Amino acid sequence: MRLQTHSCLMLALSLSAVASSSQANDFGIDASNLGYSAIGFNAKPDDNPFNYGKTGIVVTDDDLSRTEPKSDLLTVPMLLAENEQRRRPGPPRESEQNKPKQEDSNRNTDLRPIAVVDPNLPRETIPVPDRYRLVETLGLKKENYLDPYNQNTLKADRPIWGTNDLFFNLSVVSDTVYEPRKFPTPVAIQSSRRAGALDVFGGRDQTVFAQTLIVGAVLFEGDTAFKPPDNEYRITVAYQYNRVEVEEDRVLDIDPTRGNIRTNDHFGVQELFWDKHLRNVSDRYDFDSFRIGIQPFTADFRGFLFQDQQFGVRLFGNRDNNFFQYNLAWFRRLEKDLNSGLNDVGEDLRKDDVFVANLYRQDFPVIGFTSQVTAVYNRNREGDERTFFDNNGFQQRPANFGAGDPLNYDVTYLGYNGDGHFGRLNLTASYYYATGNQSRSTFPSGQSESKIDAFFTAAEASIDFDYIRFRVQGLYASGDKDPFDDREQGFDAIFENPLFAGADTSFYIRQPVPNIGGGGVALSGRNGVLNSLRTSKEQGQSNFGNPGTTLFGVGLDIDFTPEYRLSFNANKLGFADTSSLEVARQIGNVDKDIGLDLSAALIYRPFFTQNAVVRLSAAGLFPGDGFEQLYGDEDSYSILANIILTY
Repeated sequence: MRLQTHSCLMLALSLSAVASSSQANDFGIDASNLGYSAIGFNAKPDDNPFNYGKTGIVVTDDDLSRTEPKSDLLTVPMLLAENEQRRRPGPPRESEQNKPKQEDSNRNTDLRPIAVVDPNLPRETIPVPDRYRLVETLGLKKENYLDPYNQNTLKADRPIWGTNDLFFNLSVVSDTVYEPRKFPTPVAIQSSRRAGALDVFGGRDQTVFAQTLIVGAVLFEGDTAFKPPDNEYRITVAYQYNRVEVEEDRVLDIDPTRGNIRTNDHFGVQELFWDKHLRNVSDRYDFDSFRIGIQPFTADFRGFLFQDQQFGVRLFGNRDNNFFQYNLAWFRRLEKDLNSGLNDVGEDLRKDDVFVANLYRQDFPVIGFTSQVTAVYNRNREGDERTFFDNNGFQQRPANFGAGDPLNYDVTYLGYNGDGHFGRLNLTASYYYATGNQSRSTFPSGQSESKIDAFFTAAEASIDFDYIRFRVQGLYASGDKDPFDDREQGFDAIFENPLFAGADTSFYIRQPVPNIGGGGVALSGRNGVLNSLRTSKEQGQSNFGNPGTTLFGVGLDIDFTPEYRLSFNANKLGFADTSSLEVARQIGNVDKDIGLDLSAALIYRPFFTQNAVVRLSAAGLFPGDGFEQLYGDEDSYSILANIILTY
């Protein structure tokens, strides 16, 4: 008898599967060491402990479909022996030791398992010089550097030529945004583009276009099939061109002669770090690692407190088979370009330090839920520096608000965060208590310094019904009750980027609403939910003399197909306490009702992956009594068209 061509191919593919799982330094295939019979050469009828009967795979020249009992020469090479169940590397956990043996699925078939190979017999091995390129060597697939879906050296699927453990990963992202919007806009003090315009509020229509190109490169060393890389070097740069058009002068630049259109571009370094794998602390590859440089960091699951790419030093790792993870970090904040939001490495580091210590515990208090405790200390000494102006000429530090004097502060955030599910109920929860001191009160009070005493809580619960998810979300950030005492009770974050309540598809979260007539600050910032009354989250200081924020809403996510998702959000927004707003605007009895924020978003993924994503969203704010008192009764809206292409 002779084997047909496809039988040989099946044998080669079996060897390829074994080769891909081998960790031998010489990239050889050692079947006996893996618990497999190499090709059945050592299997004999007398070695079969199961006695299920004799069957074989037979392929004849004249009839591929006919089978008959034969010898054991060509039994299936990839069957596991009954006592060699696959599991993770390392010593078995207690739960694995006590687990009852699984019944062999082949017991009720005609397949006869292969006997365990005698370890004293000579090993049957086939040397493979480069297991990563075995498929290409067999002529089954040729490498295409433009194809990110199949094996590609540029996507770290195989080591760089001439090395065995050095990998390179290149990523390119194009992010295009077009955004018509309408929200309260002040009339310039010096002039207006509309004849006879004497009102406080001017034309509200605006359009924004931004094109961002992000290029990232990673070089890492080590075999990452089961463990972290030994060394990782990463750089990510971004270039953005943006154009903004408004209806009023002096909105985009301090100089009203610059007009109502601003074009700007900026080149930023978003990541530049070295990651060193210090050690493995268990045979399950629990580890300690060290990272230094410009790096991304998120203090909690939803980005409520601090989510940014900043310069820092970080020690992190895990324990107990990844049940525990920890972070110890220090960051010194970079200046940012206000118009693009990208890092500005051409400026000196800010005198704004962030120290972080947190601990994650998986499956606590129930399986499927992760808990985190965290302590974050923010030390700001920018009150000792000269006044800082942004590239558009507006004062950023100290804020031209309240007392307007230079400000230093020390604040510690103590928090608990959780994310996961209790049965069918998905839940995300967050709580922070902020305590500390600042060198003066936000508003003139005659006190030499004031105490920070504020808190924040947020939660989102959801449940899935097939392809539909229903959500309920709520948030409360405390507000300052008395602007003239020595306590600052308004909660503010370090650098928020909340993935919550619709995120950037929500009008109120995405759009910066200026505090017109109440100082050079915004009521709420770009991509933020807190009514912080600060100049900007990119360049301004935290402000704990603010009115706070309340939010209660519902949402709906519908995954029609892997290509299409439709989301709806309805959020009722308000102030926690309006005392600071009443002092800033010099008006009394401001209502707490901000209004109703309604938004809808459609996400389209034409290739069923994140390599091409098209987003279209629309959001509107229907003002409540408090917002009408501050800005009038006109509705505000925003439309977002976003195309993201990723290699």
